[in-house]
Amino acid sequence: MSKRQKILDKVTVIDHPVVARDLSILRDKTTGTAEFRAAMGRIATILAYFALKDLPLRKSTIQTPITETEGYEIDTEIIIVPILRAGLSLVDAIIDFIPDAKVGHLGMYRDEETHRPVDYYSNLPKGVKKGLVLVVDPMLATGGSADDAIGFMKKQGANNIRFISLIAAPEGLERISKKYPEVKMISAAVDEQLNQDAFIVPGLGDAGDRYFSTT
Repeated sequence: MSKRQKILDKVTVIDHPVVARDLSILRDKTTGTAEFRAAMGRIATILAYFALKDLPLRKSTIQTPITETEGYEIDTEIIIVPILRAGLSLVDAIIDFIPDAKVGHLGMYRDEETHRPVDYYSNLPKGVKKGLVLVVDPMLATGGSADDAIGFMKKQGANNIRFISLIAAPEGLERISKKYPEVKMISAAVDEQLNQDAFIVPGLGDAGDRYFSTT
């Protein structure tokens, strides 16, 4: 088995025609802000579907217009924790998918010289110890920010963490899978590698800048 295949075995990669189309839209440097945001939202919804497809359920009794029948409710709290600022680009679509989810925030930025994450802000809702925590960031490059965020959530008592990204580099996947083998990772694509500036190749550039139109 090749090294790449071993890495791919650590992540759920979404194979879907809509994802393939929308990734092409996101990668295209001529794509405008509105179209970029729309494509990001569509992919985020599909990522949420796969990330949450095994949620625990509890049975309930409901009354239809015709008769009483068995229904279901989600049997865990869901906490979405975007890594600021780019992670915010995925939040709205996930909330549309699971409207009663709570949202926390972790503020980090990448030092352009060291390529290491720098923490500057955190604000979390109650429930992280017992709930399902979705740490979200569109780009998993070196894995530094993801590593820092997952480690921070574990220090807060989170026991059930999943990491959602739009595009991942093998280097980041390898780092997270080795350090946190219990954390499930879900991504729309695994790209070739990182370049010398630690950007994903082929990637799509800076997801946050393109989403928030700050390029």
